Amino acid sequence: MQIFSETNIGLARSENQDRVRTALIRDDIGFAVICDGMGGQNAGSEASERAVNVVFDRITKVFRPDYSGNSIRNLLLSSITTANSVVYDMSVSSMEMQGMGTTCVAALVFQNKMYAVNVGDSRLYLITHEIRQLSKDHTVVMRMYENGEITKEQIRNHPQRNYITKAVGVAENVAPDYFEAELPENSAVLLCTDGLSNYCDEADMFNIIKRSDPKSVPSELIKKALENGGGDNITCALIKLT
Repeated sequence: MQIFSETNIGLARSENQDRVRTALIRDDIGFAVICDGMGGQNAGSEASERAVNVVFDRITKVFRPDYSGNSIRNLLLSSITTANSVVYDMSVSSMEMQGMGTTCVAALVFQNKMYAVNVGDSRLYLITHEIRQLSKDHTVVMRMYENGEITKEQIRNHPQRNYITKAVGVAENVAPDYFEAELPENSAVLLCTDGLSNYCDEADMFNIIKRSDPKSVPSELIKKALENGGGDNITCALIKLT
């Protein structure tokens, strides 16, 4: 198993509020977590920094290889709820931090299975003979699409496309989405912020992952997003089975 990640401020932001942390816990155990902060001044950076560290520390320090699938699920979900409490407490204790929050997507790959959680619009993809988005965006436009109010094609350019309906730290409680997936041999898991998914389509992601050395995939994906405008912070992590 190999894990590689990279983050970039992009071409339009004055600050990078994305955070990523990865770990190869054992040869067959990999973990990655990405957060995309929201909030004025440095509140977004504080939110993503705190959340990514809480989730990363909890998973890497508590996880044991003898955990059952249900134990892994509970550990991942509790890591998000703990991060939510930390960020929420910060937001209500300081005027400068009010309204802060962050997306969070995290994936633990153990042997040939993936366990993952998601809050917000940072994404989780499974790459096999095709690319498939496993996570669901917690956004206004996704809700509109599911209600039949707009088409899938209208999502990308809709004026409310960046309005998030669920995030870590904005409310006292949060309910993350949870995923499990079997991973075929030579498959890969991609985690990314919307700075990649909004500026690099799935076909390009798939082609870059398939043709590139795994080590260079994050930089190649970021390069493509920058070529397409790079209007946001761009962050991605690749977990590749070998």
